[in-house]
Amino acid sequence: MQALIVDDEPMQIQGLVRHIGWEALGYDTPLTAQSGEEALAILGVTPVDVLITDVSMPGMTGIELLARCRADYPALQSMQTVMISGYDEFEFVQEAIHLGAKAYVLKPVKTEELELKLASFREVADKKKQIEEETTLLREKVTESYEVLQQRFVKDMTEGWIHSEDLLESWRRLLDLPAGEWQATLFLFGYDRLFLDHPHDAKERIMLSEGLLNCVKLGLSGFPGTYIGKTGADDLAVIVLNAAPPVRAKLEKQFTFIQDILREQYNASVTVGISRECSIWNEIPLLYKEVRHMMAGARLGGYGQILYFDRSLMNEYHDFRLREEYIPEIVKLLGSGESDKAAVYFNHAFEILLARESVSFSYVQAFGMGLLSELARKLKPMQEPDTEMNILMWQRLIDCTGADEVRKVVLEYLAQYAKLSQGEQVVQQHNLIQRVARQLEEHLQENVTVKQLAEQFHLNHSYLSVLFKKEMGRTISDFVQEARMNKAKELLQDPNIKVYEVAEQVGFQTAAYFAFLFKKTTGTTPQEYRDYHY
Repeated sequence: MQALIVDDEPMQIQGLVRHIGWEALGYDTPLTAQSGEEALAILGVTPVDVLITDVSMPGMTGIELLARCRADYPALQSMQTVMISGYDEFEFVQEAIHLGAKAYVLKPVKTEELELKLASFREVADKKKQIEEETTLLREKVTESYEVLQQRFVKDMTEGWIHSEDLLESWRRLLDLPAGEWQATLFLFGYDRLFLDHPHDAKERIMLSEGLLNCVKLGLSGFPGTYIGKTGADDLAVIVLNAAPPVRAKLEKQFTFIQDILREQYNASVTVGISRECSIWNEIPLLYKEVRHMMAGARLGGYGQILYFDRSLMNEYHDFRLREEYIPEIVKLLGSGESDKAAVYFNHAFEILLARESVSFSYVQAFGMGLLSELARKLKPMQEPDTEMNILMWQRLIDCTGADEVRKVVLEYLAQYAKLSQGEQVVQQHNLIQRVARQLEEHLQENVTVKQLAEQFHLNHSYLSVLFKKEMGRTISDFVQEARMNKAKELLQDPNIKVYEVAEQVGFQTAAYFAFLFKKTTGTTPQEYRDYHY
């Protein structure tokens, strides 16, 4: 590893170079610089793992050097930093830690203490390297394991995680999948009423899960174009590509064999669902959902069945999907402020509805009514004249005479709902951030962290930071610093309050750091400000 020592005192640099056991710690002879500017010149051309810098230097301070490194040198983001400071400079070190410094040591520097810091940096670097090597090895193992790849392919395909031609093409290369368009069928094997006797027996669950996988692999071995993978703890899917009718018939004859083996070996019944055939690869997730829905309904009539998905079941599933999947998703997208996506999703659902062979206009109207009713229920907390808007839209839906009119009315309602929802959200966010700002102003002396503030207001700390900057036009730390300076100016009007007391009342642990920031902000020291103005 390579270290860089930055200090304006040559004797300090030479002492560190001579007395630290660099080689024993796994470091090359350190580079040195006597100013921040000289250090930046070195960092611009030489990779450095550890920066050791004094806080107080003429010209560019150690803190300013670290800030420049973070802002202007992206390649140095992983560089570890040790700050060297005096006892009266602790507030400066706090700012350095805020900028990413990992450690600090006090003057006079004890070599043992610094060596401990360097050794810990070395240990972290070694662990990172080990993780990278293990990740590389894992990638190699996964690439070599056809079975692991096959299971992952089935899982990704049924869950809809393969969403682009490029990603599919990479799977084609890994598994040598058939080129061109596919004729695909999906078989789903699932246990019935599992674990009633021993619902919390982990060993039994693992055995049954592996047993199902092994039996299906054994039963379907020798059939080309079959890809087997677990889709859950209690079921697995088989994707069959480009199988001729005679081959499919032979495949399906194996299902009874698989059910019998599992009944004999594990005393468990298995239902098998067989999908319709599709010729579009990204329709496979839909096949999976259709078969799962079919199997769930069929189990009400008994277990251990072999089920075939047909056209009537497709209409039943689409009814279920419109009610249980599309409407909740549209409502969810609108609630999260994604009105454009909600409109696209609605149009997609509407096209699926119209594509059905025997869909009636009254059913199309009912779908629109169902969506509007769900949104109206969500609108209740917003008050305003929303009831009138809902009644007007329902009346317009009733008066519609064609599917295109229904689509137009619903899209208009979605746009109005999004506008109302966005306005309400803006008001809520404004009120929330104003409360946060008041909390900060009332507790300037407490040094509350963003994380503590977020927990107090039940928010994610990153989300709070984004909202605050959007509302107030500056970060939380900038707001606090400005509020502290304004409060300090107010307190400095009273000549009976000492400067160090002003520092304490606005949240600074030392008067020195308060004076430093005050001058940086106003151009004068606190005492000069008081003398000039009051």
